[in-house]
Amino acid sequence: MLGILAINLGGFAGPIAGSLSPHLPAPGSLADEAWFTVGLVLFEGKMRALFTLLFGASLLLFLDRAEARGEDGERLQLRRLGWLAACGYLHFLLLWWGDILFTYALAGFAALALRQARPGPLLIAGVTLFAAWHLAMGLAGLPQVRAEQRVLAGAAGPAETTAYRTQRAEDAAATARELAGYRQGFAAQVARRLRDQPGEPLRAAFATLGESLPLMLIGMALFRSGLYAGQWSPRLLRAVALGGLGAGGLLTAAFAAWAWRAHFPPVLMVQALAYHLALPHLLMGLGYCALLVRIGPWLAGTRLGRRLTAAGRMAFSNYLGMTLVMTFVFYGWGLGLVGRVPEHWLWPFLLGGWGLMLGWSAPWLARFRHGPLEWLWRCLTYGEWLPLRR
Repeated sequence: MLGILAINLGGFAGPIAGSLSPHLPAPGSLADEAWFTVGLVLFEGKMRALFTLLFGASLLLFLDRAEARGEDGERLQLRRLGWLAACGYLHFLLLWWGDILFTYALAGFAALALRQARPGPLLIAGVTLFAAWHLAMGLAGLPQVRAEQRVLAGAAGPAETTAYRTQRAEDAAATARELAGYRQGFAAQVARRLRDQPGEPLRAAFATLGESLPLMLIGMALFRSGLYAGQWSPRLLRAVALGGLGAGGLLTAAFAAWAWRAHFPPVLMVQALAYHLALPHLLMGLGYCALLVRIGPWLAGTRLGRRLTAAGRMAFSNYLGMTLVMTFVFYGWGLGLVGRVPEHWLWPFLLGGWGLMLGWSAPWLARFRHGPLEWLWRCLTYGEWLPLRR
């Protein structure tokens, strides 16, 4: 959750385009480029991959535990995902454009069809779908990237240059309208989304299904292989952690160095973040996962580890809680700082968000069995009021 906030913060503090480049919506400074590059190398795509792998594992974990109690695990899981979709849609409608819960719910429905598959076929299916989707979409976007490179190098013809500049002007106008919308009051923002983008969560889910579903399948395969139960050898965990983080980090750093020299042009960044960096995203997501499993037993015995564990157990509450806090800080119905904080000055807000999650999760769980939204989700899934206090 800490890494997810590091990436989402740019989407709270500015327009959607601001999460793609430090030079959108306005030219950034060297410090902005440096801060953006740190996030690109360490967090962007990697935290989403890790979160999705863990969500895939949680689908099977919930089923196994429910069926061990003699319950209809599949029926409960379907209800659980249905309520998650509803929460995701409300998250988008009431608070923020960047919801991922609706996407996870839809991908989860599809992933359940393979719940009985063995780890090997699950892994093959996930990797194949992941590679095929990103390769096809990446190749489809290459002509746009090449056209942008020709324009920036001064090698494009007049028609191509004019078309590129016209598109950038249209994008800038759309971004200005977007920022103006975020500066409105709460009711006006909700009404605007309901009027102009009622189907946006569904569109976003289908646009990213080629990433979310395969990663869930891989996460399910890893769960069935015993990774999360500590059944992998320390040597294998170390190899996956070092190999994934090393190879993925080097690939991402090489791309970041090249993109930095070009000042992170918009078309390149859209394509790279969505498709071309898929391999390092997956490698580093797996590396982070193996690292956490490897150091988990040691970390759990430390004060910081207990705080991190509590924040992870309340991932649903912390995810939506950070949206509430950050949209209050940045949107017009709160402090109205959207579009006014430079990229390189987002770190105090990030540390503040981390402090909140680490600060409240452990005390809450010392008194209650679940996080508040985890408890509500559980009640809705089972159709009854369940005990909350310890």
